[in-house]
Amino acid sequence: MPKKLRIIIAGGGTGGHIFPAIAVAQAIQKMQPDAAILFVGAKGKMEMEKVPQAGYEIIGLTIGGLNRSNLFANWNLPFKLAKSFFQVRNIFEKFKPNAVFGVGGYSSFPVLKFAQTKSIPTFIHESNAFAGKSNLWLSKNATQIFTGTEGMDAFFPADKTIVTGNPVRKNIIEATITKEAALLQFGLLPSRKTVLIIGGSLGARSINQCIQANLPEFADTNIQLIWQTGKQNASEYARTASSFSNVYVSSFIDNMSAAYTAADILVSRSGAMAVAEICITGKPCVFVPYPLAAEDHQTYNAMTLVKEGAALMVADNAVNEKLMSNIMQLIQDTALTDAIQNKIKHFAKLNADTMIAASIIKSVQEN
Repeated sequence: MPKKLRIIIAGGGTGGHIFPAIAVAQAIQKMQPDAAILFVGAKGKMEMEKVPQAGYEIIGLTIGGLNRSNLFANWNLPFKLAKSFFQVRNIFEKFKPNAVFGVGGYSSFPVLKFAQTKSIPTFIHESNAFAGKSNLWLSKNATQIFTGTEGMDAFFPADKTIVTGNPVRKNIIEATITKEAALLQFGLLPSRKTVLIIGGSLGARSINQCIQANLPEFADTNIQLIWQTGKQNASEYARTASSFSNVYVSSFIDNMSAAYTAADILVSRSGAMAVAEICITGKPCVFVPYPLAAEDHQTYNAMTLVKEGAALMVADNAVNEKLMSNIMQLIQDTALTDAIQNKIKHFAKLNADTMIAASIIKSVQEN
């Protein structure tokens, strides 16, 4: 009789970690309906809201990440880490997992590290084109490492590494809404070019401020905006946009499938999951990498496409000078957008969630 899978999925912090984790959980349940799945995240982070919305139980750890901009703010990090290990031990004693899957984020490290001390199979997903330190530390004793891009054996043991791509939400892969219907959801007109602005699930100040300053130009050129601002200063951006009928603005867009379908052009941070989703949409994009991302991994992610002519990129410190000209270039130059659309589709990977789920289940059954 096949062994019942009892899996902890650990990580979060941003949509780029949470939504792939949910996608893998759903793929596991489809293959093994009796699988017991428990998420572990960080208290106060968005996984504590988004995971229950997807129908899964989650337990939050008292933990925070390294503050890279103010090292003195990290004085209590060792205490939080120690406390999180006690919390993890209690979770393991009650849930008794036979596998642990880590997707990155504050909570991923203590959960996988504890599992490895107990010889419980651990699986890592590294979504970025440059490996994070936590995953590097865990990889030596990991059972298997799944990567979003090729060439990651430069960071991880080649015999443990499988290139799967990054798991993308099924409603984005299997979008059925028409462009006209999608635009109407946002109160916009089907006859006009539309730009989708997504600064990641937490927002992007540089992008937001540039868009805010240029709202009159978008109106004057009959360009529509779907603008996800993130929570910070959301009310200010909404107030500024309220007098423009060509702008839909929200702090967070739940129906990203409709937003992608409605858009002609995208402007986005280049977190791994944003890149994966945009590749599947096949839409031309201007990436603005977050400059403080660990190991500058967002620049690596974007450059994977840019060097192949599959996207444009503007540095965060050059947004005010260059972002609008890049957007207008994509709006006006159909030959360029056609070329980008043809090239970006080659980077799309549609079955990462099922590949990861199948590999985890197989490994547990063989143990």
